Amino acid sequence: MADIELGLDTFGDRPLDDTGALVSHAEAIRQVVEEAVMADELGVDVIALGEHHRPEYAISTPETVLAGIATRTSRIRLASGVTVLSSDDPVRVFQRFATVDALSNGRAEVILGRGSFTESFPLFGYDLADYDVLFEEKIDLFVKLLDEQPVTWSGSVRAPLANADVYPKTDSGRLATWVGVGGSPQSVVRTAHYGLPLMLAVIGGPPERFSAHVDLYRRAAEQFGTTAHPVGMHSPGFVADTDEEAREVFWPAYREIRDRIGALRGWPPIRRAEYDAEIERGAMHVGAPETVARKIVRTVRSLGVGRFDLIYSSGAQPAGARARAVELYGAKVVPMVRDMLASREVS
Repeated sequence: MADIELGLDTFGDRPLDDTGALVSHAEAIRQVVEEAVMADELGVDVIALGEHHRPEYAISTPETVLAGIATRTSRIRLASGVTVLSSDDPVRVFQRFATVDALSNGRAEVILGRGSFTESFPLFGYDLADYDVLFEEKIDLFVKLLDEQPVTWSGSVRAPLANADVYPKTDSGRLATWVGVGGSPQSVVRTAHYGLPLMLAVIGGPPERFSAHVDLYRRAAEQFGTTAHPVGMHSPGFVADTDEEAREVFWPAYREIRDRIGALRGWPPIRRAEYDAEIERGAMHVGAPETVARKIVRTVRSLGVGRFDLIYSSGAQPAGARARAVELYGAKVVPMVRDMLASREVS
């Protein structure tokens, strides 16, 4: 497992500048590009950008930002995390990511999902009552597009296609495509049915509880006769020079964004004890480099995953601290994790 892939995820949260003011959406996007360039230079495997349509987040079109990153990097893979396929058009999604793939010399990846946020549905004229059928039909079409051959398809959520060829083609002949899943067994089985890699969103509670989903994916793939790819996961976290600094810097912005979203979903305000418990026993990977590395190793071993992405931004954190977190992750955490896994060191 020493060949684990290690990445970074962000939604382009708007950080605070040196004066404590919230930066503009434009500046937040530019900061993400700089963080991706740093991650590329430090040897991080993947940068994944999530799609959101809320004021707290700057990235609504991950592929556009990824195209900018593509021209300034040489090796890091460029992924969405996730693309909300339900409220987009599969043909256009394929075309945009195939274009990023061309600009990056084959480094593009799309992670498709239904989305845990629903702002895109009314924004683009979709009915939430069609939440399930939208994704089911659109992923069916998208998988057909991956063969890069003329497609004939019909459904209820978009116009049919009759022997339609879609451009541009990728150099490799197949766009790297994952499905992001937040915990639904049906979504795990669907992913296995299509033979696509599974990306788990492990954002709360003990990561070990997702082991059943990993097992289900592998069993379903065997029954369908498809390929069970190495499973990926992403979890929130933050890296600073000391454990105390990481916890104290991450907490205020995390609490604010979590309570703001929680109020819309009927959650009570988070208490500091819950936050600390998530760091000690849950899904949060917060601390100094060695602390974070050891927890990643425990998580990776417990689930048997082949890829771990750290969601390194959460709300309005200081921009400098966030950049430092990326630096520490790439320069220290990534090599530590690889060494621990290679040596079978007990974490």
